[in-house]
Amino acid sequence: MRIRHALTVYQLTFLPRLFPVNAYLVEEPDGLTLIDAALPYSAKGILQAARNIGKPITRIVLTHAHGDHVGALDALKAELPDVPVFLSARDARLLEGDLSLDANEPDSPIRGDVPKAVKTRPDHLLKDGDRVGSLLAVAAPGHTPGSFAFLDTRNQALIVGDAFQVRGGLAVSGRLRLGFPFPALATWHAETALVSARRLAALQPSLLAAGHGKLIANPASAITKLLAKSPDESEGGRHVSAHRS
Repeated sequence: MRIRHALTVYQLTFLPRLFPVNAYLVEEPDGLTLIDAALPYSAKGILQAARNIGKPITRIVLTHAHGDHVGALDALKAELPDVPVFLSARDARLLEGDLSLDANEPDSPIRGDVPKAVKTRPDHLLKDGDRVGSLLAVAAPGHTPGSFAFLDTRNQALIVGDAFQVRGGLAVSGRLRLGFPFPALATWHAETALVSARRLAALQPSLLAAGHGKLIANPASAITKLLAKSPDESEGGRHVSAHRS
């Protein structure tokens, strides 16, 4: 595990050289908010990181319900039974194995590793605009129907899950980067993800913290350039979005 720190955000990276998967600890006056639970074996590293920081984990917040973001959730909940779990109402359905679409959603299959064996259920179902400690919950559908990002209102650090990726080159979810294609291949609806990316960019983040890749300080210019490009230019050749006929 590799740890990086910027502002109030600690980035914990598992498998940094092969398939980097990030979880985040956000420092609060009363403890730490864990954002995402990484891979099944990650619980030990997450708990050790919290001990090294010297504060308890007081909340577990999930950006979405893919396996590389909820992998250690059950193990963490076993160690921290009184710590509440936050997830969007929409993606809570994925934890129950429900891959159905709502009538108003684009008719595209939900993709990616939707785990079938997670026992933990969220204690709080997030809505757009909710507050979790110092974090503002921002709906960012596209990668999954219920993806969320979280803005630290104290300093504008933005933890985005897979709404953006940094590994393989900065990209919006659904835009294929050949050096690291997995977030694009796991994206539910790329056009919706682009709308969400523009909304997140409007928050003018001071720090971009994605599910895969390094932290980006002062990302506004890079995001603006990315969003100004045509889909073919910004995705490295392919726009991944499947529709059912």
